[in-house]
Amino acid sequence: MPKSAFNAIKNSLMAFLGGAEVALIELEKGEEKPTKGENKSLIVKVIQIDGITYLFRAHREELAFTAMESDFICELMVAFEGLFAGFSSQGFSAHFRTALLTSLTDIAVTRYIRANRKGVFWPTQSLVQLLKSLSYQRYEGTPATTGFLVYRTQLEDFVKTLQETRYDWLELGTRHRINSSFFRNPLPYRFIDGYRALFVCDIKMNLKGAIRTSAPGPRDNIEQLSNRETLSLLANAGDDAFAVFVNKSSEVEVVLQSDKLLLWRKGYWGIFDPDIMREFLAKKLEKRSIDHLIWTMYALSKSRHGTVVLITDDQADLDDLRMGSVGGRDPLSRALIEHVRGRKIGLLKRSGELNSILSSDGLTVINRKGELIDTGVIIDTSKVHDLVTGGGRTTAATAASHFGPVIKVSEDGQIVLFRSGRQIYQFG
Repeated sequence: MPKSAFNAIKNSLMAFLGGAEVALIELEKGEEKPTKGENKSLIVKVIQIDGITYLFRAHREELAFTAMESDFICELMVAFEGLFAGFSSQGFSAHFRTALLTSLTDIAVTRYIRANRKGVFWPTQSLVQLLKSLSYQRYEGTPATTGFLVYRTQLEDFVKTLQETRYDWLELGTRHRINSSFFRNPLPYRFIDGYRALFVCDIKMNLKGAIRTSAPGPRDNIEQLSNRETLSLLANAGDDAFAVFVNKSSEVEVVLQSDKLLLWRKGYWGIFDPDIMREFLAKKLEKRSIDHLIWTMYALSKSRHGTVVLITDDQADLDDLRMGSVGGRDPLSRALIEHVRGRKIGLLKRSGELNSILSSDGLTVINRKGELIDTGVIIDTSKVHDLVTGGGRTTAATAASHFGPVIKVSEDGQIVLFRSGRQIYQFG
């Protein structure tokens, strides 16, 4: 039964790990328990169920697993082991598989964000479930949004640090408990919308107040979409502090101090770990530009703007790739492209132009120095000889990846990495 139960969640785990191969193997008595050693392309975890030893194994050939992925999977397998032990009655295998499929990653997410502090699983899980429920809520046709900052230090110390930010502290009167009826009327999520304001609570879900600004940044700003300001707030909120949002795309985002995110999208949890893209782009793009590109890609994913970006050497001859331009021979389009050609993507990001450039049609090309070489490029997809499953962006990304690493963002928010004509990782 453990294997059939595992098969119920196998596809979700593969998607969670960006397309990695996963398996659960029963070990024979006396068989040596393998370890991954120095192989970062493997995750192995040994668990015990009903006195039988099983080995969980995940393998991703093209990209090494990050520490966050490995730690999270360990939490998930502990949850799998515990769930199975508590639901092993004969005749209930279908019930168990259903419970496992719908609950396991929720448990793992909650275990992970509570860190090493015991006794705070259920309050944290309750908050996550509350926000998942709110993600289905609409108010006059507009998606409900809100946010919570969960601090792990003395409240007074955190409030003092707000003096150096654009946020003001709001006292909310008597003690409030965050529970299933917290949003029974719309005022809490209408006033505290996760953009201009955040609720502040402790790890046991006792509401302490809120923080609010009268001068929010533009909602399509890359810095705001990628939670850069939230990260600076978390830095002063104690070790293992985190923030949880329901965003305009009706997703639940968990922002961690480590500058990594857990995202509940389309009914599944995923990890957005920038270290994955950093490894993918290592020695292909200068370090500062890598971070600019990573968070721009996440912002486009969150705002549902598609794009295809190629990172290539200056010496690469793109004539074999180029079929034309989205702007054609139009002189105004050419003049606009010339205005941004050769500029660093960091400068374009700060000016607000990068978001517009990447969300326009066609391929954008960046060189190793982080300079924009061209945009709006229509490419020759005849370079793709194998059958490609997907639309025009997938075909274009596959063809372009013969000239360097490619990042594609779909209009449904999915981020996919391509190398040498193959898809090697996907998120969302």
